Amino acid sequence: MDIVMPQYSRRSQLWRGTLAILPLSLAVLPWGLLAGSYAVDIGLTPFEAQALSAILFAGAAQLVATGMFDANVGIWTMLLTTFFITSRHFLYGVSMREKISPLSTRWRLALGFLLTDELFAVCGHLKKEEFNPWYALGAGLSFYLFWNLASLFGIVAGKQIPNLNQWGLEFAVAATFIAIVIPTIKNVPILVSVVVALVSSVLLSYWKVEGSLIIASLLAMVSGYLMDVNSSHLSADKKKEGQ
Repeated sequence: MDIVMPQYSRRSQLWRGTLAILPLSLAVLPWGLLAGSYAVDIGLTPFEAQALSAILFAGAAQLVATGMFDANVGIWTMLLTTFFITSRHFLYGVSMREKISPLSTRWRLALGFLLTDELFAVCGHLKKEEFNPWYALGAGLSFYLFWNLASLFGIVAGKQIPNLNQWGLEFAVAATFIAIVIPTIKNVPILVSVVVALVSSVLLSYWKVEGSLIIASLLAMVSGYLMDVNSSHLSADKKKEGQ
């Protein structure tokens, strides 16, 4: 299915998507700066460091992969770790399947490549009739350009400024995810998931449990699911009592 619409309408949707994701694009700049400088610090060439951002295009996975590369971790361990870190994108894809599946293959491939936490935050809540692929393309493509420009600046700065990775830029990672998560807390099950993820990840990391982030994610999902099921049962019981 190809999307046919007037040229001005396409341009308008592209700009709307760009403006919608702009706050997150700006928030991710220190993160991209860190990713680019860190890749150079561990010995990658500027071309390799930029290719990492252009091809992989996954901030958390890039930072973890470069750290593991620096620690001489085996390739299979690196691939498995990055797979688990980015596995949430499968959930994003399933969530948006109803909106994207009617599109042509080139649209599905393009939006699939550009699907990040930030793009999902902007487009994931849209209903099928509200979703516009040009809007999503504008958001995703502009974010991709911001990320690669930030990485390029990090590569250049990493060559000129020593120990740039010690400037505390990693806080941008936490700040970006906070900005993504907070607006999505609209009911009790989501709030429970966020609180459980926060508390369990901090405690498990403090206790130095291996795979703490994966375990915390699973605990959060299970907790949110159970709370949602419990809320549904309570609502059903109240309706029965009302009858």
